[in-house]
Amino acid sequence: MKELFLLEDDLSLINGLSFAIRKQGYGLTVARTAREADALWEEGRYRLAILDVSLPDGSGFDFCRKIRQSSMIPIMFLTAADDETDIIMGLDIGGDDYITKPFKLAVFLSRLNALLRRSEGFGAQAGELCSDDISVRLTRGEVWKAGRRIDLTASEYKLLCFFMENPNQVLSAEQILGRLWDCDENFIDNNSLTVYIRRLRTKIEDNPSEPRHIVTVRGMGYKWNVYGRGE
Repeated sequence: MKELFLLEDDLSLINGLSFAIRKQGYGLTVARTAREADALWEEGRYRLAILDVSLPDGSGFDFCRKIRQSSMIPIMFLTAADDETDIIMGLDIGGDDYITKPFKLAVFLSRLNALLRRSEGFGAQAGELCSDDISVRLTRGEVWKAGRRIDLTASEYKLLCFFMENPNQVLSAEQILGRLWDCDENFIDNNSLTVYIRRLRTKIEDNPSEPRHIVTVRGMGYKWNVYGRGE
């Protein structure tokens, strides 16, 4: 059974989410405070983490940073903190999705299942993707640039693989969002994609302000440029 981790202090929301998540066939560990989360967290046990931002004794952002020190599991923020700076912060520090309250339970479950499917699907593939000085070892879920391993979040990894699987092709925002979440992209803030792209560029580009791999095609979308082949 897939075990998920929920960090949330609202008891009524915990009860509703626990019932829905377990009905999907997942196990669930629940923490209501940052201290309790620290005590319950077991490295390697959980397949996905759902984190509230505002906690009685801390922040879900801090716990996200802790997870990212040693784990690449998908992380979903589920919070009333809907300010743009909070959303950007959550994605920048390693979150893979950010859902603001109130929300529809069906949408939440769809996005949760999509994160799990995509993270497992990429991990199960065989082979290797290579493009110029970037290589992705699909069987291990590792990304290397010029002989140096790069740490990516689950969504960054999926985004990179999607680009590299479609070299020199213009991909629209709708195509990318549909691939990342595998659900109705209208539920996802398109501005989030800009954050993902910017974050990925800072990790794989020699000069993120003048990207050579992930190129913006104005009015159309983005393209993975295989510049080593003169294209």
